[in-house]
Amino acid sequence: MMKRGRYIVEIGIGTDLHGGNFTKAAQRAVKDAMSRSCLCGLFDIVGISDPNQMVVEIRVGCSEPDKVNIAEVQATVPFGTVTTEIVAGGLHVQGLHLSALGEGDTIVVAVAALTVYIDIP
Repeated sequence: MMKRGRYIVEIGIGTDLHGGNFTKAAQRAVKDAMSRSCLCGLFDIVGISDPNQMVVEIRVGCSEPDKVNIAEVQATVPFGTVTTEIVAGGLHVQGLHLSALGEGDTIVVAVAALTVYIDIP
């Protein structure tokens, strides 16, 4: 029987400064969390041989969860079996409208937690 072990929890923050794009902010939060981790311990200590052995859970908080494209957020993670949950959180505030950078004047902030598990025999 396999036992699932939790090995990494990393937090990231992402924003869309022009245009209020919740998906873009969520993707940036996931990328920020990934940029803080080197997975060498999973290979050197745990003994995985392929990064696709990882199970990655993404949890993103933003102020309008229904406006996040889950498939686009999941595609941000290059390896493993990925699941995604979008919940209420984050925030949005009034920014500055610059049409060359996006539609609207809303700054969107998303927070992501990435948890990496490995199934161990």
